[in-house]
Amino acid sequence: MKKVLLVAALLASVSAVQAQDTLKKIKDSGTITMGVRESSGLSYTIGDGKYVGYHIDVCEHVIADLRKQLGGKIEVKYQPVTSANRIPLTVNGTVDLECGSTTNNAARQKDVAFAVTTYVEEVRIAVKANSGITAINQLNGKTVATTTGTTSVQTLRKHERASGVDFKEVFGKDHADSFLLLDSGRADAFVMDGSILAKNIATSKNPADFRIVGEVLSVEPIAIMMRKDDPAFKKAVDDSIKGMMKSGELAKLYDKWFMQPIPPTNTKIGLPLSAATKDAWANPNDKPMEDYAKK
Repeated sequence: MKKVLLVAALLASVSAVQAQDTLKKIKDSGTITMGVRESSGLSYTIGDGKYVGYHIDVCEHVIADLRKQLGGKIEVKYQPVTSANRIPLTVNGTVDLECGSTTNNAARQKDVAFAVTTYVEEVRIAVKANSGITAINQLNGKTVATTTGTTSVQTLRKHERASGVDFKEVFGKDHADSFLLLDSGRADAFVMDGSILAKNIATSKNPADFRIVGEVLSVEPIAIMMRKDDPAFKKAVDDSIKGMMKSGELAKLYDKWFMQPIPPTNTKIGLPLSAATKDAWANPNDKPMEDYAKK
């Protein structure tokens, strides 16, 4: 038993040492690996290995500050991640900064760390404009799409207005796939973060064919994710983001990605800055979504 405990303690100490060396790892290797998404609202690809979006720009700014801090050249490597594998790839050291659209919640905080909140999300429902669906209680007997590895359908089921509403779930492998389920008629609704719904609608062939409807299902803090138990790296990332909040750079990036035409179709998403996001910038914190629910 003592041997087993000793081995467990050694493994724990080794993993702690590994986790605490992100800044050294970046400096020694001259590279940092950014976790990116293919079709999220805050991080997506425009082809040819190019990734863009609000959170990509935030991470690029953080990396520019890391270059100053570490005094050297840092090459950025892009690692596409999905809702299902983003946490394991962060935990095992493949990804240094996960720059997608990840909700900071209490369960995830057991495995990973989050930077200060950069965006406060509202989970909503997207439907075809001609569907006649305007509220949760109209989803009874319908098929609802969501993305594997996300929490949106659980949030929908828990909503007080969903009691007695019986719907079937279908899962897309990523957000583009989930939106395709709605677009092709295989799903009657797509439940997801409002920014993701708005981005997929804005960049679809016929944006007017879709509508975001119904009640806000939950309010969720979205943040850049990184490995746990690495206070020096977390401080460097947080300090950079807090600097952007203070200087107004974050507000400029928000305007660029949510209020101006964006690639590849030069369409505006048109999501004005919410009071909850403004508050998160005014009072930087890494509180999980459970703290928001208590309000």
